[in-house]
Amino acid sequence: MLAEIFGMTPARTGLIGCGVRSPVLRHLTRAWQRQTQGVYPKNFRELRARVAQTPLRGHQNLAYLRSTVFFVIYFCSTVIYGCLSIFIFLLPFRYRHRFIASWTGIIVYAARIICGVRYRVSGLENLKLAEQPVVVLSKHQSAWETLFLQRLFFPAATVLKQELLSIPFFGWGLRALQPIAIDRSNPKMALKQVKTQGQDRIQRGYNVILFPEGTRIPAGQKGKYARSGADIAKDAGVNILPIAVNSGYCWPVGSFVKHAGVVDVVIGPPIAPQNKTSKELIGQVEQWIESTMSTLTRD
Repeated sequence: MLAEIFGMTPARTGLIGCGVRSPVLRHLTRAWQRQTQGVYPKNFRELRARVAQTPLRGHQNLAYLRSTVFFVIYFCSTVIYGCLSIFIFLLPFRYRHRFIASWTGIIVYAARIICGVRYRVSGLENLKLAEQPVVVLSKHQSAWETLFLQRLFFPAATVLKQELLSIPFFGWGLRALQPIAIDRSNPKMALKQVKTQGQDRIQRGYNVILFPEGTRIPAGQKGKYARSGADIAKDAGVNILPIAVNSGYCWPVGSFVKHAGVVDVVIGPPIAPQNKTSKELIGQVEQWIESTMSTLTRD
């Protein structure tokens, strides 16, 4: 779980096979072991053998160094904000959201300063047209957009898997945002949760952020688009804002190393749900996102 957020593997963190005694780290280690299922090195000796087969030179060494510094800042800030978030649950939602959003801003800023992951946003005029809450349907290539969109669409409730809420520190901060946490092992119940809680968040004035492909998709690839976001927009009578983002080039799926470059974030024109089925809506969203993605190049 935490490996997905940090873009790291258990072996790269040195937690497995190193005699970890902390209950928190043991919890994370067991979670990583369950999820990786032997795909990653089982111990430090195996990791060292693999590294020896792929020596690093020049800018690659620098990229690893920068990514390590970034990870330290990411981890330490997550612990600090996670602990502080315990004390803000009695505050109104918008104050809690601003507090956690300040953490996402720190991480995005750290990625830019330390790793060279810059960004540019186009289509802001479409965001300004939204006079009421919207359903945001975004391409999903890395954890970067999950952080950035929280600030761009403040206040927002994000649809995510409920396992993330059980991660120490990180999950504590997530709970303060009142996300729409779903059980992906039960698709029918998950769909019901998304519809019911999505309607609730929109009525309370939040934007709702979904990633219709369901998981992070490597750069250059496409996943299957789910209709749940279109269902929320149709039932609530609010517009959809499609988002194209190519963060996968700078923050690759499953990679510890973050690469310098520019992440393009393109906000599409509002898509009205009136007189359309959810299938037609998600088809229009998919067509716009994928056609826009084809115009974005690695920079």
